[in-house]
Amino acid sequence: MSSARIPQGGTGRPKVVNRRAEKTPDPARRATGAGSARPASARHAAGPAAPQEIGRIPVIQVSPVVEGGRWPAKGAVGEVIPVEATVFREGHDAVAATAVLVAPDGTDHSWVPMTDVAPGLDRFRGFVQPDAEGDWSFRVEAWSDPYATWVHDATIKIEAGIDVDLMLAEGAKLFTRILNPLHRDTLVAADRTPADSRLLAGTLAALKDDTRPAGARLAAATSPEVTEALARSPHRELVTSSDTYRLRVSRPLALAGAWYELFPRSEGAYQKADGTWVSGTFATAAKRLPEIAGMGFDVVYLTPVSPIGTTFRKGRNNTLEARPGDPGSPYAIGSPDGGHDAIHHDLGTEDDFRDFVAAARAEGLEVALDIALQCSPDHPWVTEHPEWFTVRADGSIAYAENPPKKYQDIYPLAFDRDPVGLSHEILRVLRVWIDRGVTLFRVDNPHTKPLNFWEWLLAEVHRTNPEVIFLSEAFTRPAMMQTLARIGFHQSYTYFTWRNTKEELEEYLAEVSGPLGSVMRPNFWPTTHDILTPYVQQGGAAGHAIRAVLAALGSPSWGLYSGYELVENVPRPGAEEHIDNEKYEYRPRDWDRAEQLGVRALVTRLNQIRAEHPALRQLRDLAVHPTTNDQVVAFSRRISAEFLPTLRNGSNGRTMVPGGNAGAVPAGAEGGTGTGSVATPSHDDVIVVVVNLDPWNSQESLVHLDLEALGLTPPSGDDDAPFYVAHDLLSNETYGWGATPFVRLDPAHRVAHVLHVTPAGMDRGGTGGIS
Repeated sequence: MSSARIPQGGTGRPKVVNRRAEKTPDPARRATGAGSARPASARHAAGPAAPQEIGRIPVIQVSPVVEGGRWPAKGAVGEVIPVEATVFREGHDAVAATAVLVAPDGTDHSWVPMTDVAPGLDRFRGFVQPDAEGDWSFRVEAWSDPYATWVHDATIKIEAGIDVDLMLAEGAKLFTRILNPLHRDTLVAADRTPADSRLLAGTLAALKDDTRPAGARLAAATSPEVTEALARSPHRELVTSSDTYRLRVSRPLALAGAWYELFPRSEGAYQKADGTWVSGTFATAAKRLPEIAGMGFDVVYLTPVSPIGTTFRKGRNNTLEARPGDPGSPYAIGSPDGGHDAIHHDLGTEDDFRDFVAAARAEGLEVALDIALQCSPDHPWVTEHPEWFTVRADGSIAYAENPPKKYQDIYPLAFDRDPVGLSHEILRVLRVWIDRGVTLFRVDNPHTKPLNFWEWLLAEVHRTNPEVIFLSEAFTRPAMMQTLARIGFHQSYTYFTWRNTKEELEEYLAEVSGPLGSVMRPNFWPTTHDILTPYVQQGGAAGHAIRAVLAALGSPSWGLYSGYELVENVPRPGAEEHIDNEKYEYRPRDWDRAEQLGVRALVTRLNQIRAEHPALRQLRDLAVHPTTNDQVVAFSRRISAEFLPTLRNGSNGRTMVPGGNAGAVPAGAEGGTGTGSVATPSHDDVIVVVVNLDPWNSQESLVHLDLEALGLTPPSGDDDAPFYVAHDLLSNETYGWGATPFVRLDPAHRVAHVLHVTPAGMDRGGTGGIS
């Protein structure tokens, strides 16, 4: 049970060749979709161009492609993205394939060889790595491989003494073509190093030398050196290109980040002697920012900060009548003081909000805001735009309800009577908050709004503010969740919150890190202000620790709701949510207690580990490993050493590509390491996570590690002998492990191993050689 894996060394390891400065040389090549993103103002995404003819060598079933190319697949700066296609041809001649990454300006950025990952099924896979934001694209080029064909036939015939002279003559003829190609191709002799050209010329001479034994001439033409030279710059004939497919590349935070949710009004709130409450403010909430940043979070996420209505205001614990002083739900948005673009006067002014944003940025945090497209009965829109609501037969406006539940404090928006006016008003509101410094939006219940509205809105924001990230909070049917992601939401809440058993977790981790990753980026949350699952209710501090490990390391994006580090786990009777829910009252907390419980220290360490190890900031690099205990789950993440320089240097604006033994070279350089280059790390970044799912009892298990997934090969075939180093990043202990290690996890002391794996004899510290 594993997703598509990033190739990790050994034969066939892809070499990335940078071609940023060169236009696609064949003007006849059809590159449908490349550089042809639809106008952002269009309400509907443009469909794919008419497909081209099948071509001389078929290239079909290309991925990642979303709805035939109607919407772009997702990528992020530095993300290692698998490209796959089915490639075959008539007869028995060898075929090969190349994945070509096309930069936003339409130039070929880089190419990588693709490997046949399903022999007999003709499925090829390669990995591309964009290094800047923008609307990229990619294509797959299939080609006849005459060298591989000749090697296969010549080896059989010459060893059998059949057509020996003919096969050597055919080889000489082939190498003449290799050295002097008739037609310019994207990968030709001009790309070869002088050393490789001399080697191939010597091979041609050896094939022609009839004074040498036939076996020696064959050996010269099939040596590892020759094979590697032609892998670096292959001779390609009958090149056939697929259509070109769109790939929208966002900034890294769209893929990987740690979110921390808080209610600003609770931070600094206090109760006076007469029993009345004083709300927290942006200024008091800002005092917690250093602590949040110190735990390693990237985003501070605020629930709605707009005025709250008083009509049918909810009281404590979701009661239908509020007592004097109850603040009401921040999701009942709107009062005579203003609507979605206004700021609740208890929290401060617009300047106070801007100061909060500035304080967050000073701590390295970005601010996310909850957007809930609904109104209290007191919202200005209710009187100014009654056409934006559903009017019932008796003339009243329909409030929200999920029978038998009724939410009289909320009016849903209706898009049927004035969709244009309502849509543009919501866009205006978002731009107000963007102007105030908000760079991420958590959208409440987007599945209750029309999809064509979201498609238009997200495209409009992307057109002017491509840096803005949207998180979809849609706990609904898979078709709706995935379509929201397809049309533009950068991230999605998931059903991880309710996946508790080993089987459930293994299946879900494999699902969200597999092909679905091209569409829906997961953001794992153990709890939210709305959700307190039975597992977390009953698991105590160990249960909170277990879910934190799974969330932080099972997904590149994860989040915590304020109070998690205090093990707040008491539910409201009959509900899967917290008692004394913060949605309906002020909730000041004694943060000093967090030191005694240990969850905050664990969360801090998990975020540190994520920051140190690029493999944990990727999505599609996960493998699940079988265990012998149904209370123990194991998975790993791994990224090849050759991709690490780009991840390290992607923020400096320069393209960094692997340069073999020479290290990394800036894009466009002619070789050598260049000024400021970074050597390719010595080994892959590999993390193995083993978790005890039982918060009350010690559990023991054997872990049957998939050595191929880890890039490990046991010496002399002895899988059980220790042959690699596993350094626990939580306990700082180091183990010598084999293929089937034994683990024992006592939740009173440790709930998980988080292991950095390196080959024996290498440094146990660091991050794949880039620490």
